[in-house]
Amino acid sequence: MATVPPTFDALDPLAGRAPLILDNPSFKDITDAVIAPTERGDYRAWWMGFLVAVFFLGVLLVSIAWLFWEGTGVWGINNPVGWGWAIVNFVFWVGIGHAGTLISAVLFLFRQKWRTSINRFAEAMTIFAVICALVFPGIHVGRVWAVYWMFPVPNQMGTWPNFMSPLLWDVFAVSTYFTVSLLFWYVGLIPDFATLRDRAKTKARRLAYGIFALGWRGSMRHWLNYEKAYLLLAAIATPLVLSVHSVVSFDFAVATLPGWHTTIFPPYFVAGAIFSGFAMVLTLAIPARKIFKLEHIIHEKHLENMAKVILLTGSLVGYAYAMEFFVAWYSGNPYEQFTFVNRAFGDYAWAYWIMVSCNVITPQFFWFKKLRRNVSVLFILSIFVNIGMWFERFVITMSLHADFLPSSWDYFKPTFWDISTLLGSFGLFFTFFLLFVRWIPMVAIAEVKAVLPQASPHYDDSHTTTSDKAQEAVAHG
Repeated sequence: MATVPPTFDALDPLAGRAPLILDNPSFKDITDAVIAPTERGDYRAWWMGFLVAVFFLGVLLVSIAWLFWEGTGVWGINNPVGWGWAIVNFVFWVGIGHAGTLISAVLFLFRQKWRTSINRFAEAMTIFAVICALVFPGIHVGRVWAVYWMFPVPNQMGTWPNFMSPLLWDVFAVSTYFTVSLLFWYVGLIPDFATLRDRAKTKARRLAYGIFALGWRGSMRHWLNYEKAYLLLAAIATPLVLSVHSVVSFDFAVATLPGWHTTIFPPYFVAGAIFSGFAMVLTLAIPARKIFKLEHIIHEKHLENMAKVILLTGSLVGYAYAMEFFVAWYSGNPYEQFTFVNRAFGDYAWAYWIMVSCNVITPQFFWFKKLRRNVSVLFILSIFVNIGMWFERFVITMSLHADFLPSSWDYFKPTFWDISTLLGSFGLFFTFFLLFVRWIPMVAIAEVKAVLPQASPHYDDSHTTTSDKAQEAVAHG
């Protein structure tokens, strides 16, 4: 072990760049640091957070139960605003889940090693966000007893599912996304489940982790099969980055409403989804790395790279906002022109300018290196990005309030049950997330070890002590 831990700016002599893992840890040090939250520690803070999350989960369940009992009239929807916060929340949560697939699959295929410290976070976030999203298509349809119409049930008489409905497309796209993401996440967890199994102190933990480890022993044959499966799932998941939110955007784009019926929506929604997804990864990873003492594994290099992605996608989103106004003007269509002028200066101008401030202005701070490496600034700005992206979906949906018939125009006001359902969805998300950090390694142990200098065939271990070598041998089995 080095007597003086290298700083972030110290160069890795093997790669000629800043090291991906600080403090020059051994393989055993990595295992101990990542598994520590699942094995020991003071769980009082965790229990406090978990109880708060469960409380809001209960709020969600009560809100849904009341909705089923009374009907969608408990929400603020009216005529013409037939879609309210339910569709806003659905699109928001699907977008949150996009960063997981991008980090895990796309960056893996491009051999971006910095992803190894954050990909487990992002994959877990994807699973939980998609679960939250899947709640809303089922509850916002009104006739919940007929929700099975959204699935490909036998339809010989052509009376049940409407295969031309974007709602049905959403079910296909999001369920496919969830299935592939879950498999991808689970396959990556198998070696780590085996590590937890081998370190378990009780029979119950050994049995539980052993079942999920699928008999993993770390043999060459196991690793070859693992790498093939992981690569195959990454290749399958990569097109989903583009396809899923494109299909979700069709909810709006196939309508004939001004402001919605446009071909810019698929790329615009995909960029926005990656934008909000990376912001949520920052929001979760920054406090977690501090609480669980993982700053040497998830450090400023990883956070800065995510900030750069947010800057890129935020600029794309800002460009899309500007192009919407240009297309409306260039089309010469007075209805399109009115829609966008009304967004900026009409009844919902307050929401529009919150959206622009959070999604266009906020990412521009990341042009400055000092701000990209300032953890507090990153955390605050990531929250603003998520707020802005929720308001983006709100602004798009509220185009309904001024339709083709001025006599039917109305102003949407959320009710208590709208707000409780939104807060409850966060309770569902954080309940899953807190269970994840308590029972599953939040960093991919095997993948992080692979980017250590010791894993390189050109590594010179002459400076390593006999004790360190013994620890690494034990860590390798």
